[in-house]
Amino acid sequence: MGVVGGGIVGLAVARELTRRFPGRPVVVFEKETELATHQTGHNSGVVHAGIYYRPGSLKAALCTRGRSLLQDFCDQRDLPYEACGKLVVAVDRAELGRLDALEATARENGVPGLRRVDAREIVEIEPHAVGLAALHSPATAITDFVAVARAFADDIEAAGGRILRSSPVTGVRRRNGALEVRTPDGVRRVGALVLCAGLQSDRVDELFAAPRGPRIVPFKGEYLTVSAAKRELVRGMVYPVPDPRYPFLGVHFTRRVHGDLEVGPNAVLSLAREGYGRTDVRPADVADIVRWPGFWHLARTHWRTGAEEVWGSLSKQAYMRKASRYVPAIGPEDVVRSRAGIRAQAVEPDGALVDDFRIFAEDGIVSVRNAPSPAATSSLAIAEHVVSHLTAASS
Repeated sequence: MGVVGGGIVGLAVARELTRRFPGRPVVVFEKETELATHQTGHNSGVVHAGIYYRPGSLKAALCTRGRSLLQDFCDQRDLPYEACGKLVVAVDRAELGRLDALEATARENGVPGLRRVDAREIVEIEPHAVGLAALHSPATAITDFVAVARAFADDIEAAGGRILRSSPVTGVRRRNGALEVRTPDGVRRVGALVLCAGLQSDRVDELFAAPRGPRIVPFKGEYLTVSAAKRELVRGMVYPVPDPRYPFLGVHFTRRVHGDLEVGPNAVLSLAREGYGRTDVRPADVADIVRWPGFWHLARTHWRTGAEEVWGSLSKQAYMRKASRYVPAIGPEDVVRSRAGIRAQAVEPDGALVDDFRIFAEDGIVSVRNAPSPAATSSLAIAEHVVSHLTAASS
């Protein structure tokens, strides 16, 4: 059995395969020299509690299940896991209706410990935050997802599985009842294959099937790090009320398990799927973007928001103007530019942003086509779900 992709989702799936099918060979194909180098290694480290996701969706179900499994795993393996809590804050009356709707969603999803708080209670939880009202989620946590992914890899190898680094998959074909997976080092035969290729998921899909949509349009999220003198001003996390038209949560304050306080991320179109520098451009990635009709529909509909995000990327003052609405004591002079991540955002041909996880299963191949946040939180539950697809197909 094979898994393409050595990020946290691919490794969770491979680990679940070794547990569900003991004794059967499992191999992970990873194109990089190290594991968890892309979305896993560049995310915010937040363990989500399920506030945002449409009730009944895969995201809602797998986030709830995944958070519980992840907390147990971190406890068992002595990995960092800190339930520092989150405030989702409405700073003006225009946001209160959206906060009401978000509260209804969170309660339907069974977010543990959720409560509505007023302006006085906001300050009790986060003394330097301001707002009219907020949702407090004490179960929202932070962890080190790279450390978690490496622990998954240890379990795979301890169970006899193999992780092949520097092994990009260049072709897949069916032959004599098996799948032949081609890499630069040769061909390996597997009985079933799970594709967890993240930023490259649509391209990997094309190795064995015609494009089925949606396509990946990469969005870069840039972070700022708060100076040591001000980083204790936020105890946990302070988020805005999100715009329901977008799957992005807006610029927010997030503590990291190693002590830093970050602001971000924004969401700007990336001209390189795996380019984390401010000026990185990859012509093949740009060509894929402009050839996809969904991108042009998206751009025509949301060009004003896109322009605002670009301006925030260019100007630290503009970036922090949004964030300082929630914590006024932290301004542009208190932050420095730091890291960036790339979100593999699936976009439909009509320009619709795919919000839920998309998982396809067909004839021994399962493709995880869209798995953005909260995929890291949900990774162990996604693994259960994916392997159940394989089990059902083989029965």
